[in-house]
Amino acid sequence: QVQVVESGGGLVQAGGSLRLSCGASGRTFGMAWFRQIPGKEREFVAGISWSGGSTYYSDSVKGRFTISRDNAKNTMYLQMNSLKPEDTAVYYCAAKRTLSTSEYAYWGQGTQVTVSS
Repeated sequence: QVQVVESGGGLVQAGGSLRLSCGASGRTFGMAWFRQIPGKEREFVAGISWSGGSTYYSDSVKGRFTISRDNAKNTMYLQMNSLKPEDTAVYYCAAKRTLSTSEYAYWGQGTQVTVSS
């Protein structure tokens, strides 16, 4: 069972930047960041293929957030720039168990990101 742990959340002013990290205890394949606001469904933020060659973003963060990974360190990152108050949420790291599955089997506990106006 692979464990994934997020870090790097915090409080930042609007227009600022934060970098989230997600460390995995073992090998993972496709990975992604999701976020959730209390009372709302968890939403997809960004995803990255196993090789890092393909990345995907929600329209709400495209052009502001950058997802990347370092497989040698079993770590994924989310660089968040030009943050807005509406980016405030708990951010979750997720990872796939195999190359071909569409399901994210491993989930972290989440890290809080708060953007003040």
